[in-house]
Amino acid sequence: MKQIVILFIGLSVVAGSAGAGDARIGPWNLDALKQVPSMRWAEQSGPVHSLFYAGENYQGHATEVFAFYASPRTLGKGADGKTKFPGVVLIHGGGGTAFAEWAWLWAKRGYAAIAMDLSGHQPIAPVFDPKTGAPVPNQAAKKETRKRLPNGGPDQGHPEKFDSIGGDTSDDWPFHAAAAVIRAHSLLRSMAEVDADRTAVTGISWGGYTTCLVASLDDRFKAAVPVYGCGFLFEGESVQKPSIDKLGERRQLWIKTYDPSSVLPRCRVPILFVNGTCDVHYPLDSYQRSSDLVPGPKQMRIEVNMRHGHGPGWAPKEIGLFIDSRCKNGQPLPIPGKPVVEGDAIRLPVTSVTAIKEASLHYTTDTGLRSKRKWQSTPARPGEGVIIAPRPPADANTWFISLTDERGAMVSSVVQFASQ
Repeated sequence: MKQIVILFIGLSVVAGSAGAGDARIGPWNLDALKQVPSMRWAEQSGPVHSLFYAGENYQGHATEVFAFYASPRTLGKGADGKTKFPGVVLIHGGGGTAFAEWAWLWAKRGYAAIAMDLSGHQPIAPVFDPKTGAPVPNQAAKKETRKRLPNGGPDQGHPEKFDSIGGDTSDDWPFHAAAAVIRAHSLLRSMAEVDADRTAVTGISWGGYTTCLVASLDDRFKAAVPVYGCGFLFEGESVQKPSIDKLGERRQLWIKTYDPSSVLPRCRVPILFVNGTCDVHYPLDSYQRSSDLVPGPKQMRIEVNMRHGHGPGWAPKEIGLFIDSRCKNGQPLPIPGKPVVEGDAIRLPVTSVTAIKEASLHYTTDTGLRSKRKWQSTPARPGEGVIIAPRPPADANTWFISLTDERGAMVSSVVQFASQ
């Protein structure tokens, strides 16, 4: 019987890749998820508001999802009631929750922002700094500061992410997570102060994983930025691979249903992939392969030894600049072309409306676990529409070129891998 289920869901996902307007992709009913969910405000007195909205059924009962909401108007700006703001959906990573400070940061940038909890919990009410008006950071970082909702969805542990696969999908965390994000997007678009045609999504770690899913499922977004998260969790050095392998005969079902590699081929939302060279959770080769699957506009920002976490994940200025370029008519990030090796040099064509100030070749000659490899960098020379970099050493097995413009915004070429 499980083999029949595997075949059915696998075909459902593949069939869904043919067109972005399909009503159902895998277990998700997109027509239903694009409807505005019922919601209720929990708190509206401070600069960051709290609310609950309807989620998917779980264990036979209806659920609610908690979220923070902030906009320039909740921060005391745009009080004329006529201004419409672009919107952004913020997806926390594993072990995280809705972060009030994250929503506040995007409201300061001029966006209406919604940050939901994807673990069936409600975080502590935010406390605000009396001098700056900003939420005090990391208030909800510890799990003991959150309370379980009586009608919450699944928690975010490995049993809910992996072991529940098979049969009814209503107890699968990936199903609930992607559905909750799309529902949050539908709610955000419905708000009177939000320009429904200018919305984006970004997420960190497991939130980056979920960003890959929803950017492939929900074609209403104008931009997506997965930080760290990617597909191919079932291959190579992924720390999730052992949990997927333990599924036995259900392994392929999980891959076809919930690994982003199964849906990224349908992603046409402009997407910026952000990661580090040595991320233990989402290895660089899986990251590049995930980007390669995307047929729509895509860019990369790979940072040598980028730290993994919520703070480091929402810090890069390129996230805001990329979303601004799609939602606020901001200047786009530079766009590298395909690197070409010519003798002892590499030529990287670049299209950019901003001046390129510096560039570097980054490479590693180490072998073994990618998370343990040491990287070396050497300067490259920006030219008119091109970067000239030295050719990496013959024993370099992985390399790429980064370039930084006059705003301090950095992007990367595609990552090159030598056979080992």
